Amino acid sequence: MNSMKRLFLVSCVIGAVAIVTAAPQDAAPPAFEVATVKPNKSGDGRQFIQRQPGGRVTVTNMPLRALITFAYQLAPFQLVGGPSWLVSDHFDMVAKLEGNPEFPAPGSGPDPIQLAMRTLMADRFKLKTHRETREMDIYALVMVKPGVPGPALKPSTRDCAAQMKAGPRAGGPPPIPASGIMPCGIMGSPGMIRFGGFPLSQLTTMLSAQSGRMVVDRTGLAGNWEFEMRFAAEQRGQPPPPGVDVPAGDPDAPSLFTALQEQLGLKLESTKGSVDVLVVDSAEQPTPD
Repeated sequence: MNSMKRLFLVSCVIGAVAIVTAAPQDAAPPAFEVATVKPNKSGDGRQFIQRQPGGRVTVTNMPLRALITFAYQLAPFQLVGGPSWLVSDHFDMVAKLEGNPEFPAPGSGPDPIQLAMRTLMADRFKLKTHRETREMDIYALVMVKPGVPGPALKPSTRDCAAQMKAGPRAGGPPPIPASGIMPCGIMGSPGMIRFGGFPLSQLTTMLSAQSGRMVVDRTGLAGNWEFEMRFAAEQRGQPPPPGVDVPAGDPDAPSLFTALQEQLGLKLESTKGSVDVLVVDSAEQPTPD
């Protein structure tokens, strides 16, 4: 996937890279009360998944492969197989769950929107998958000096679970600041990660996408944290489509590995580990509505 032009925005709650989980077998899988799916042929490089209060979610210009990794809480390398259009074809969606569902604490498993997205993909895209475990090279996220965070890494006092439950008083979701720490959210863009109000276990999702390996949290730091980290953007995966300009990188920006150490007091140590992967057996193009 081309991380240079793809901005993934998930307001208030974002899933971590984790062992693939499923809903209890004795419970009906969550499903959206209403949902529309339409192809997006704009060629725009911007892509969004945005949660809103009341069990609503808006998907803009996202390929199915990215929706699968979102719904199943996977890093890109954890998704294997599938037809080429899982990457090349993009979709818009608007969906709503019934009522105002409770969301679990960050890092505790998939939320109702992610589970309902799995149901939607099985129904509308005829998505069929199975799980495997494979031994892979991974990274452990550890502290450079035990117990000593870097200058940009600060404890957060935000109650994001309460904010997500209450929702904005009026006017839709809160505005996203152009720079600085995300208020109760995580945002990744080329050369920058903005993180606010979540445990560091949630950072592993971004680091896995940036490093190309599974990252596991072994920092030992409890509680919620916030920071803005800047580093040299690297292009991964396919080149951008024709007509999409890749922003010039900062020649003086540190690498991701250096930025972690200098700004957050963290580092990635190479190791081996078992990685849960999801294998796509088949999928079909949906009928637009």
